[in-house]
Amino acid sequence: MPTTTLLQDLKARALISQTTPGLEEHLKQPRTLYCGFDPTADSLHIGSLVPLLVLRRFQQAGHTPIVLVGGATGMIGDPSFKAQERKLNDESTIKSWVEKLEKQTAPFFKGQTPAAKMANNYDWTHGVSVLQFLREVGKHFSVNNLIAKEAIKSRLEREDSGISFTEFTYPLLQAFDFQQLLKLHTCTVQVGGSDQWGNMTAGTELIRKTEGKEAHVLTLPLVTKADGTKFGKTESGTIWLSAEKTSPYAFYQFWLNTADADVEKFLGYFSFKSLDEISALVATHKQAPEKRAAQKALAEEITALVHGDKALQAAQRISEALFGGDLSALTESDYAQLAQDGLPTTRGASHPVLQALAECGLAQSNREARDFLKGNAVQVNGEVITDEKHELTKANAKFGKYHLIRRGKKNFALLVLE
Repeated sequence: MPTTTLLQDLKARALISQTTPGLEEHLKQPRTLYCGFDPTADSLHIGSLVPLLVLRRFQQAGHTPIVLVGGATGMIGDPSFKAQERKLNDESTIKSWVEKLEKQTAPFFKGQTPAAKMANNYDWTHGVSVLQFLREVGKHFSVNNLIAKEAIKSRLEREDSGISFTEFTYPLLQAFDFQQLLKLHTCTVQVGGSDQWGNMTAGTELIRKTEGKEAHVLTLPLVTKADGTKFGKTESGTIWLSAEKTSPYAFYQFWLNTADADVEKFLGYFSFKSLDEISALVATHKQAPEKRAAQKALAEEITALVHGDKALQAAQRISEALFGGDLSALTESDYAQLAQDGLPTTRGASHPVLQALAECGLAQSNREARDFLKGNAVQVNGEVITDEKHELTKANAKFGKYHLIRRGKKNFALLVLE
């Protein structure tokens, strides 16, 4: 995509919240830009996909992206619109999380040019003394302006928590990052969520005052759902990018279950399909919404992008097996995904099927369980079971461990023998 059309494309996808004046002109030649990700856990969650994919869009348009993992800022905590102080993690924990986030984000940019760069703000922060930081950075910031920033102001107005000096300094650290990336990599653009506007423009101010150079920021909308519920949250918890925390199957199902009211917006945010392709897909979806063509396209593209083609195939295989009724294609790793977070799971020793139905929540009582069995409503590993004394053992389990129990058409549970 020509660089002159990049911002137009982002705007058409509703991916621009705010920009500094002159950004479009600035991007008429290749630039280096960055987005920061603090290590607050050992994995990013899907809320981080929007800025990650925007960096990738810039890369495809000929710009050089920098993924900054905050080994230093992660030790402080960003106060932006947080109700309370973050818990301070120890240095070794943060270091291990930094390494995981670097490995997790790198594949998004592989095989494309210009090559992406990885950075860690601990590298240029840990050797700076307090006096040096106060003289070279703090001197350029007015406390009056800092407390007027909405992210800090909202915390100051909370009588129950307030804000510590530690978190109060966060915008200065983020500004210092921008300045250092300008010096090290000629980075002149920063991308981030709309809640980061105050922190990001602090960086452009510092660069203007200390370097006398032009720098720009672009903020992205925070992802919301039409029904008001939080994006990236389900009954089972946060949807993570790590397959160890959210299985590819559960990840795929999350996107597959996108509401009709959200699917067009999410395609614009997350898909690399052209806007014309998205419009055609949405039109097809509206003609037959029950086929969920738009959701399937979204789920397939994002799952393959985050987890790879093999993981997508496994997610599709599991989905087809559960809802199509043929379990023969399921592999041992497929069952492991279901046990991880794909189905309600009970772990224990061998069970009679009657007891298993109750323990797995598929029957409210033994009497109800018997009725289900008599009515041919129960299947175990694809076989209809009517005998209430039928034992679920390791000998008749899938891979010596798994019993997939189905009651009716849509009610599933997994018994894992240990």
